[in-house]
Amino acid sequence: MQVIDVNLNSVDRLGMLLAQIADLEEQAEAIKNVLKNGDEGHVEGALYRACVTLSERKTVDNKAVFKEANVPAELIAKFTKTSAVISIKVTSR
Repeated sequence: MQVIDVNLNSVDRLGMLLAQIADLEEQAEAIKNVLKNGDEGHVEGALYRACVTLSERKTVDNKAVFKEANVPAELIAKFTKTSAVISIKVTSR
């Protein structure tokens, strides 16, 4: 575990943490891909157990359905929800 200098400002600390998370997520995805290429079932480790399950997911392309059904833009707008979102993007200098 890397120790973070508490004297860094919040933005620098956040940037360092996000960089560590990105590296860890990349490592985790590489391991998941190895497990996905194996058989379905349980994989035993010394401390953890993984369960690999194959399934299908179905989704509806709302835009295509609206277009096919000739749904007016006003009706789509009437049922469209809007919510406030605060985003923070951190980039290295």
